Formats: sequence, C-alpha cells, structure tokens
Amino acid sequence: MTEAAMVSLTPVSGKARIEVLDVLRGLAILGIFFMNIPYQAASDANITNVHALSRNTADAASWYVVRVVLEGTQRGLLELLFGAGMMVFAARGMAPDSPIAVADLYWRRNLWLLVFGLIDIFLVLWAGDILHVYALAALFLFPFRKLGPRLLLGLGVGLALFVAVTGAFSYAERVDLHRRVEAAQAKQVLHVALADADKKALEKWRKLVDERRTGGQNAKETAKAESKGRAGGLLPYAQLNWYYYTTLVFPSLVPSVIEALCVMLTGVALWKWRVVQGGRSAAFYITLMLSCYAIAVPIRVGGAFDRLDPLPLPHVYAITNEIGRITMSIGHLALVNLVMQARAGRRLLAPFKAAGRTAFSLYFLEQIIGLWILFAPWGPNLWNQLSWSQINAIALVVIAALLVVANLWLRVFAVGPLEWAWRSLCYLKRQPFRLSAARQAALARAA
Repeated sequence: MTEAAMVSLTPVSGKARIEVLDVLRGLAILGIFFMNIPYQAASDANITNVHALSRNTADAASWYVVRVVLEGTQRGLLELLFGAGMMVFAARGMAPDSPIAVADLYWRRNLWLLVFGLIDIFLVLWAGDILHVYALAALFLFPFRKLGPRLLLGLGVGLALFVAVTGAFSYAERVDLHRRVEAAQAKQVLHVALADADKKALEKWRKLVDERRTGGQNAKETAKAESKGRAGGLLPYAQLNWYYYTTLVFPSLVPSVIEALCVMLTGVALWKWRVVQGGRSAAFYITLMLSCYAIAVPIRVGGAFDRLDPLPLPHVYAITNEIGRITMSIGHLALVNLVMQARAGRRLLAPFKAAGRTAFSLYFLEQIIGLWILFAPWGPNLWNQLSWSQINAIALVVIAALLVVANLWLRVFAVGPLEWAWRSLCYLKRQPFRLSAARQAALARAA
C-alpha cells in the first residue's frame, strides 16, 4: 500500500469531524437509555403490561413523553447515522483508483463491532444490545453506497411499507375476530347454543386478553426465570440475562437486522442529499421537521393510547407503527440540524459533541450502571420497585452524569477507552489515546 493510501485511511478527528454528526450521535446514545432502563429496572411482565407501573399522573405523563417522542427514534437516529457514517468512511475510497484497503477496513471495523456486541450480550449481560444488530446490518450496507438517493430511499422505506401491508392483514384478522366474538357473546346473552366456530373465537379472544394482561405468551416462564435469576449469585443472574436474549430477543434478530439496514439505506440517501450533515438551508430543515412531525405525532400518540387498551381490539397502529418511527426519527434529525445552524443553538448542543465522540464507551457504561449497580440482585434493591416516572427520573440523572463525564474525559484523552480499543484493532496499530499537553492547554483556555 502506498504512503498516500495509508494517510487516507487514518481516523478522522479534530476539525475534520462533522460536528452535527457528533451531536446527533451523542443525543441518540444518551437518549437510548430512556428505552433501555425499564428493561433493566423491572420484570418483563411489568414492562410489557404498562398498567402495572402507571400509578399516577406523573407516571402516565413520563410514559407518554418517552413513548411518543423518544421510543424507537434514538435507534432510528443511530441507524440513519450508520448510513451516513458509511458514506463518511467510504468517501475516501470512492475514487476509481481507491485502494482495496478501504473495503477491508470497513468490514474489519464492523466484524470487531460484532465482537463487542457479543461481549455486551454475554459478559456485560445486556440482552437488548444493538451493536451486534448494527454490525450485521452494516456488513450488507457497503455495496449500496453508489446507488442514487431516490433508489436508496425507496429501498429504505420498503420495510415501512412491508410493515404496513402485513399490519393491514393483522388488523383485518383482528377486526374479523372481534366481530365473531361479539356475535358469540350476543348468543350467550340470548342463551343460544354456540357453534364450534363461536367457541374457538371466544377461546382465542380470552387467550389474547390474558396475554395482554400478563405480558405475553412466555410470561409464566419468564417470571419463573426472573425469580430464580434474582435469588442467587452471579451465575444465575447471568443465566437470566442469557435467557432474555435467547428467548425474547434472538428470535427477532433477522427482522431487527433488516429494519436497521433499511433505515441505514435511508441515512445514506439523506447524506447524499446533504441533509444529515447540515448542508441544507434553515427553511428546508423547518419544512422537513414540520412535515415529519405532522405525520409522526398523530401516529405515535394514537399508538400510545392503543398500547394502554386493556383489550386486544384492532388498532390502526399495527399498520402505521414503522412509518411513525422513521418519520419521527427524521424529524428529530431535522430539528437538531436546524438548531445547529444558529450560534446559540451550537453552544446549547456543544456538550453533546463529547458524548458523540465517546458514544461507544457511554453505551457500555449505561449497561454497567443499570445491570451491575442500580438493578442487580446485589445492588440497592431497586428492581421492580419503581414507577415509570421514577425510572425516567433515574435515567435523566444518569444521562446528565454521563454527559459531564464525557466532556471531562475529552479534556485529557483523545477518544473514549472503547473507541480507542476499537480503532486500534481495526487499524492494526495502536492509536493515540491521550491528548497532547498543548491540546489540553488549548481546551482549558477555551473553557
């Protein structure tokens, strides 16, 4: 490999970084803790059955805010940024005479990300890990980098359309079941003998009601595993979290990878249109933001009400779920880019640049705080004891603390500890870790 090729493959840092990408990544990686902490703080049954933790107005308000504004969108932002990040990474290798080393490094980077994801699952014990999902999706992403943005967007929204179509079939089935149940119940009131079809409809309905009340098909098995896992030491606790992954998460791995890949493709399209990286006008971002929120907010507010319905009635949210998630995510992306165009906005969001540059390390730290300190069997005994508002309040405190830690860390070090390890493994060479004395002094003066 030539010296010029080696220079082109050095990690991007300092002023060469695109600030809005760091801010978006920082906001997403911190905000995702609001989605993860309930699954660390309470039993699967209580999380699935939201009534169990909604005890007062504060609980309901905090649940609605997270459900409407945040749920799924932090994952969506990270997926969009993965798509954009691939273009940042591959831009140096898009020329006709680019070295094969770019592709080699890209795949090595994501294979190592897969390794870190497996560590997060089986050693840190976080069943809800997203790193292995993104790594697998990113392995398929690279060949799409040269497609036009319209085709990329079409492929990206394909999943939302697929979910809408399959959701429409599910909605129609539930409408038919509800109609048959009402007819059977009317016969019971009139003491009319029920046909076999009526009995089957009532039995299916009772089963769905029970699943909605108790938290799903595996509720009893999960409750038994939770009781055993939290009554012992480290090994039973580890086995419990491996059970969560193998039973509740792993069966949906393929759909999760497809979902991530589709949104990543949308991120590539938005990068090519200069949307992600702040290359459009304020008027454009206002229009995009309002358009996306106009679609997403009614969908997600309606979906929140649907989730609180104690009966398994047919709900349109089965059709519109993914459309609402993607449009809300893009709306958030537009909002951040709009705020970043103003000097006051850049100053307001400046602390999140550090979180974006240490996002990998912060993600692991969030799981360590939740799984090994706050809600572990040997911790302060908070598991299954908190309401929704209390859980979200703890998440907010942890996020604020991590934001401070990230900014203090980067006054001394060039990158986060896991970012440093990841880069060193990918580039097959020890990367700079500490800041130079001159750089530390410059940061101190700027502060």
